[in-house]
Amino acid sequence: GAYLTNQSVAIEFTVTDNDSGVNPDSIKLQIDSAAAVSPTRTAVTGGYKCTYTTTLSDGKHTIKVNASDYDGNAATQASSSFTVDTVPPSLNITAPPVSLITNKQSCTVSGDTNDATSGPVTVKITLNGTDQGAVTVNSSGAFSKALTLAKGTNTIVVRATDKAGKYSEVSRTVVYDPDAPVIVKVEVQPNPVGAGEIFTVTVEATD
Repeated sequence: GAYLTNQSVAIEFTVTDNDSGVNPDSIKLQIDSAAAVSPTRTAVTGGYKCTYTTTLSDGKHTIKVNASDYDGNAATQASSSFTVDTVPPSLNITAPPVSLITNKQSCTVSGDTNDATSGPVTVKITLNGTDQGAVTVNSSGAFSKALTLAKGTNTIVVRATDKAGKYSEVSRTVVYDPDAPVIVKVEVQPNPVGAGEIFTVTVEATD
């Protein structure tokens, strides 16, 4: 049931027999449907410690171990399954857009994520460094979370993590500006202006 993040996989197991002893030539290791191989054997009390290192593709794999003693008695086959996953999950943020400036304090973060090898994916969202709590990811990988912005610049970080611990991260900056601009002054030149004359109105405002 392990999830491994490296395609180089080290396999280790021990075979012992307290009666006639383990026949070392009978120890065989099979990976998925490949031909059985003989692992490296090191003698230990009552048997052998065996090791084998190989390179495997991403995905689920099963190893099977067979052995017999010198009397020809075969051990019950031992097996173990695990998953190799070297690729982080996909993560697409559909909202908010990049560098959003808004006068609304409520902001919804939405998007989708997926990992074909070691899903389902969990999503964590932080706002200005604070975890925003549980995020529900539906069966299609879509998620949505409502946030309350602080006045000024807000940093939103979304992280999607698969079962192997691989993750993808996307950041968004949102500026919450609830204040309207202030008109400082209005000038008319020339002033006074005669009928039919051209004049200029200049407005100064701050925000």
